[in-house]
Amino acid sequence: MRKYASILLAATIATAAILPVTSANAFPGATAQGSQTTSDITLVVQQQSKKQVAQKFKRTKVRFVTDQAPGTVIVDTNNKFLYYVEGNNRATRYGIGVGREGFGWSGVVKVGRKAEWPSWTPPAEMRRREAKKGRILPVVQEGGEDNPLGARAMYLYKGGRDTIFRIHGTNQPWTIGLNMSSGCIRMMNKDVEHLYARADIGTKVIVIGPGNRQGAVSYNDKGVDFFGNLFGFGG
Repeated sequence: MRKYASILLAATIATAAILPVTSANAFPGATAQGSQTTSDITLVVQQQSKKQVAQKFKRTKVRFVTDQAPGTVIVDTNNKFLYYVEGNNRATRYGIGVGREGFGWSGVVKVGRKAEWPSWTPPAEMRRREAKKGRILPVVQEGGEDNPLGARAMYLYKGGRDTIFRIHGTNQPWTIGLNMSSGCIRMMNKDVEHLYARADIGTKVIVIGPGNRQGAVSYNDKGVDFFGNLFGFGG
């Protein structure tokens, strides 16, 4: 019996060493002085999870069939993807964030201007709208890491006029894959830098979204191009 008791005691000690120490703070509603509450821990977890971008929204090369010429940008706002057409049935696919409900749009535009670390000039209508919510926006915010337009911006024009919509970076990468913007196309900073280096002024941009004003556009994403990603075809 003494032998079995020794074995049981050793097993209990080993188990205690493996399992985490449980405090009152580990249970809902319980708090301890100088410790985080359950709501605090939940908030930290939510903030950390927000920073993760789903794998499917990370830049990759895909097999892609379309009637559009190489160099064209196709924005699929429904599935939150932006494609840069490479040709030879290939494209580079990027994850994006798009306009929230009521701010979605569609059409055929062009890149009319480009800027690195652009300044942000919120439209007067946006400033008024946000002011009603108690949030005062600046008339102009200089470029930088805390600027909502991120590292790069491509200004979208139609008929030679600025549409006020942009393809730009973001200082909120966790919004990629969501409907969060006021109509602009958001990309992770490293992705918008990659696209910026390839999409020149004059690049055709087809935005597929509410209203179908882009007209008839044929394209088919056939999935990841494993060889293209392995050997770096298309840049």
